[in-house]
Amino acid sequence: MAPGIMPLSCCRAMSKSDGAKKPASETMPDQRWKLQVFYLCFYGFMTQIRPGESFITPYLLEANFTKAEVTNVITPVLSYSYMAVLVPIFLLTDYLRYKPVLVLQSLSHISIWALLVWGTSVLAMQLMEFFYGITMATRIAYSSYIFSLVAPSRYQRMASYSRSAVLLGVFTSSVLGQLCITLGSVSFNTLNYVSLGFVSFGLILTLFLERPRRSLFFNRPSRAGDAAVPTELDRMARGDGGGGTRGWRDMVLCRMLRELGALARQPQLRLWSLWWVFNSAGYYLMLYYAHILWNEISHTTDSRRVYNGGVDAASTLLGAIASFAAGYVKIRWTLWSELVIGMVTAFQAGLLLLMNSTTNIWLCYVGYILFRGSHQFLVPLAIFQIATSLSKELCALVFGVNTFFATVLKTIITIIVADKRGLGLSVRPQFYVYFGYFTLLAVVYLLAAIRVGVQHSHRRQSVELALAKEPCQPTVETPAQEKSPEAGTVQA
Repeated sequence: MAPGIMPLSCCRAMSKSDGAKKPASETMPDQRWKLQVFYLCFYGFMTQIRPGESFITPYLLEANFTKAEVTNVITPVLSYSYMAVLVPIFLLTDYLRYKPVLVLQSLSHISIWALLVWGTSVLAMQLMEFFYGITMATRIAYSSYIFSLVAPSRYQRMASYSRSAVLLGVFTSSVLGQLCITLGSVSFNTLNYVSLGFVSFGLILTLFLERPRRSLFFNRPSRAGDAAVPTELDRMARGDGGGGTRGWRDMVLCRMLRELGALARQPQLRLWSLWWVFNSAGYYLMLYYAHILWNEISHTTDSRRVYNGGVDAASTLLGAIASFAAGYVKIRWTLWSELVIGMVTAFQAGLLLLMNSTTNIWLCYVGYILFRGSHQFLVPLAIFQIATSLSKELCALVFGVNTFFATVLKTIITIIVADKRGLGLSVRPQFYVYFGYFTLLAVVYLLAAIRVGVQHSHRRQSVELALAKEPCQPTVETPAQEKSPEAGTVQA
């Protein structure tokens, strides 16, 4: 999954358009809407084409950087960069109306591959990871941008189209990179040049994007131009007591944060938000260091035997299938959520142990693919459980807060475990730490599942006992139309 894309997309897809009068974007000519859909999906697809991305770690190790430098000095910068820029970019994305942030994303992509092609020092690679963190934080701009151009009635279709385009781009990029390496005997450095060409083309595509006139928080449409039902922000704005535009902007986020505190008391929202924070942190740490683990297990000087691209393609495909399948899971989530999360997390802990203890690279590949697929299975479930009862503004804020706390936790773990200024562990001891982390989470979730099951059983027994003690009252339980004629005569 590309982080930052699915949550906001689904928030908007789940929001309802209740207005009696259609906004201006609803009356957009059909042909123009289709052209925008095509261009945006094409843009989303093309910006994912970076065939060298799966082979960055092998390239660094081949380019005379030591494994310790890659593990403990270069890679940790990605977590630090992402945490540092996440909140500013989240706010600037909305304030600047998306397009400038998409341009920043394209320029950061170009900087990454330029540094990979021409950079030779550890500092240059750290700067490369810094720009990579920026590209990760700016992914939210695409999911926000595409929904600002269309009417609410088209949100769901746009969410489907944009998500499919991104996944297809990631899959195509991974397959293309693997084919170049295995069949074309292309060097890692040549693949970096190819990726630089694709991201440069992506910058050109970005320049032709239409800049929206409205955004979710800072650039609201006027009430005269859009007669939709008042949103969460509009309702809060009316409670600010005539403070004007400046007062609304100063107060609304504080009000929304206070409302989030009240929402945190909802058990399902709290559970799935905690899952998002703790499991996402471990998931991305595994992703960052998996390629280094593969090199540790199967160190080869023959680049044709490096299958990173194929494995990434397979994991992307399985993740898409798992996400799709999750939409058809129909169970009583208030009762079974903790058990499902606990079982999947325990499964992931077992996969981490397998990946770290095996000497067979193919088993490690399978563990990686299944780990990613199991995580992607829970992502849409979490999105639905969190977003189904929230307005799109609160939904966006909830996912933003969850992602921020996950990033903070990931950064703390990185400082302690991976950074040379902390423990500076090599990759195998790190994976034992991640195994212990997921094992602890699984135990907590399963204990919570037992508690929920016991509470449900006690409530059910109490209800059955209360019903057994009540005297039989047929006049209360019998429908009015089935009452005896005598009763009807008395009532009359």
